[in-house]
Amino acid sequence: MTHQYVERLSGAVMTEQLFADHIVNFLYSRVRENAPWLFRALTGSHSSAVLGYLNFDLPLTARLLGNRRFLESCGVNLAECLDPLERLNTSRKIFERRIRYWECRPMPEDAATIVAPADCRLMVGSLAQGSLLYLKEKFFSWQELLGGEGKSWQPYFDDGDFTVCRLTPDKYHYNHVPVSGEVLDIYTIDGTCHACNPGAVVGMVTPYSKNSRVVTIIDTDVSGGTGVGLVAMVEVVALMIGEVVQCYSSDRYSCPKPVTVGMFLSKGQPKSLYRPGSSTDVLLFQPGRICFAADIIANMHNRNVQSRFTAGFGKPLAETEVAVRSLLATRENHI
Repeated sequence: MTHQYVERLSGAVMTEQLFADHIVNFLYSRVRENAPWLFRALTGSHSSAVLGYLNFDLPLTARLLGNRRFLESCGVNLAECLDPLERLNTSRKIFERRIRYWECRPMPEDAATIVAPADCRLMVGSLAQGSLLYLKEKFFSWQELLGGEGKSWQPYFDDGDFTVCRLTPDKYHYNHVPVSGEVLDIYTIDGTCHACNPGAVVGMVTPYSKNSRVVTIIDTDVSGGTGVGLVAMVEVVALMIGEVVQCYSSDRYSCPKPVTVGMFLSKGQPKSLYRPGSSTDVLLFQPGRICFAADIIANMHNRNVQSRFTAGFGKPLAETEVAVRSLLATRENHI
């Protein structure tokens, strides 16, 4: 089945090239139904790491594909890459590439804006039942996502808003900070490694709250902050991704350091790096604190887009492809 999305800059409806789609569909239908033990084994962290090595770490893979031809077929702009092409000699290095984001990914100057955390295809939603954006329990279980044991952050986001940002394998895989603020908490939740392919998401109930993930709680109501309350950034690993490397840098990519409690994060700066494959960021906002960009909402409700999410969930749900550090939302009542 075709999966389409809207390209933000042009407004064009694009058809996505789904990597390993036949394998994902087989895994999330026949294997899951007929051999659940095999399904659990293949989506476990160990198997995912092995698959990742075979696909991304062997130099032979990149040579057979031809680095330049592979990059260009994925639509990667070689001029954006910070490192010379000859250093990108494995698929992993290609996927973990650095770019001149300060030149090619401009950020709104307005301090009241929230920006996209990645080059991704995203949708927005609400946990409030009366909202036109109500999408509760479609992509994640609200009771599970932030981790129930010993954590008390869930009540702060009751009836709040959220964004689901899907990074496809060809994308730039650094996550950037969507808001400015102070880190109140950061923790890892163990889980499985389900695929983030649209077919897998529709076929697997609330996969994002079952995958391994890193949760960062940011207080933006501090001096120099964005002023939109608490924001939860949930970085979700997927099939063939073994970890999220926390490597915040306040100056381009220099002097990266782990994200820790008490650290101030500046909007638009690199925060972390996914190991290659597809992966997802989920952003949670407190109720009444932000307004999503109008074009993202309009695109999501476009009935002319053949989206697997629309077919699977029974309502128009089209993604918008956006650039990292581009406008996602603004502070409520901001003029």
